Amino acid sequence: MKSLRTLSSAGFLVLLAACFSTSSASGQPSEGRSSNWDNLKSLTPGQEIRVVMNNFKSYQGGFESLSDDGITLRQAAGDQTLARKDIFRVSQKMGHDHPSRNPLIGAVVGTWAGLGIGLAANQVIFSHVNCTLGPAFNCGNPPNPHWDIILASVGVLAGTAIGAAVPTHAWRNLYRAR
Repeated sequence: MKSLRTLSSAGFLVLLAACFSTSSASGQPSEGRSSNWDNLKSLTPGQEIRVVMNNFKSYQGGFESLSDDGITLRQAAGDQTLARKDIFRVSQKMGHDHPSRNPLIGAVVGTWAGLGIGLAANQVIFSHVNCTLGPAFNCGNPPNPHWDIILASVGVLAGTAIGAAVPTHAWRNLYRAR
C-alpha cells in the first residue's frame, strides 16, 4: 500500500471520496427515523414547530393536532391545517431563547480579542523604537495611539453585533418526506 506522501493527486482524491462515502453510509439513514410520520406523535400541543412545504414555503407556530392526512398548527392569524402530501419537513424547536446571552458572550470575546491584538500591535510598534535615551523618552516618535484601547472598543462593538446575529436555538427534524 502506498503511503500518503507517494500517493498521486488522483489517488488522494479517490481515497478522500472513499472516506466521505463510508462516513455518510455509517450516518443516520435518510429513510428510517426522520421519514416516519409517527415521529410527530411525540409532539405536545403548544410546542413550537416549523413545517416546510414541498414548494419550500415555511410555516411556524404551535403544534395543535396530527392526523394521517396532515398537521394543524396555531399561528397568530389562526389555526393552519397542512396536508401531509404537501409537507416536505417538520422540525421541532429545541431549547429556550436567551436573547441577551449571545450578544453578551460576543462582547466579552470581542473585547478580549481586540485587547490582545491591540497589545500585540503596541509591542510591534514600540519594538522598532531605536533610541539611545531609553524607552522612557519618546525620541521624536508620534505619541502612542493606545491600539489596545482602540481595538478593544472595536472588538466589543463587533462582538456584540455578531453575537446578536447568531441564533439562540436549534431545530430538530422529526419528519422528512421520502
